[in-house]
Amino acid sequence: MELNISDQHFVVTGCSSGFGKAITNTLCSEGAKVTGVARRQDPLARLHHRWPEHFTPIQGDLTREETLDRLMDSVGDRPVHGLVLNAGGPPAKVAADTTVADWDDAYRQVFRWKVDLTLRLIPRLTEAGYGRILFVESQSVKQPIPALALSNGMRAGVVGFAKSLSRDLAAKGITVNVLAPGPHNTPAIERVIAFRIEHTGESFDEAKKAMEAGIPAGRFGEAEELAGLAVWLLSGHSAFVTGQTVSHDGGNIGGLFG
Repeated sequence: MELNISDQHFVVTGCSSGFGKAITNTLCSEGAKVTGVARRQDPLARLHHRWPEHFTPIQGDLTREETLDRLMDSVGDRPVHGLVLNAGGPPAKVAADTTVADWDDAYRQVFRWKVDLTLRLIPRLTEAGYGRILFVESQSVKQPIPALALSNGMRAGVVGFAKSLSRDLAAKGITVNVLAPGPHNTPAIERVIAFRIEHTGESFDEAKKAMEAGIPAGRFGEAEELAGLAVWLLSGHSAFVTGQTVSHDGGNIGGLFG
């Protein structure tokens, strides 16, 4: 399928590893331009070296206003056709072990900056009459994960924001969707495995195999598999898909609408 995005420009956050890196590579391979944000300089430099004509790096912490300011300055007057909001989650904790300070940190890490950046870019998309906004969250928004209470709560809030926004923007040619990935072979899954090891005494391989055995597909997903779905949702082909939370989980979610 021809995605027709070779002349388009996307902003991708958390692009140095995992889902963000896979989505960035897929967009660039389709000929799109990407402005990517991440904290670590070396992975950003490698992406720029691989895609010198397609990738513009911005180093910084997304929870800091100055990073969002530099991002907007870098984008300048260039058109923006899509925004991918992606970043790591808060530490693994059960709800009873959290503190109010943990929730304050999770709000800044998972929720606040996404709202801020989205609101900054909406006028640009509205003026153009076209746009794709995609939040990369977690299967926890459909089926809470016991060890990830902070993520369960804050990511569900992001979905509420995205759904509300989708209805506001649908008539303006802008779609807003959420991806809800289950376990994948990305750095994010390591903190879940580490939490399991701490409580079971299993080795890393034992814990991973046990988790994979509980997935109907029998394995973790790959970031590149999710990236294919993400890039379709960022293309013109997805014009009638908005306000949706789409699972990518190998059948892991047990609910009827998983």
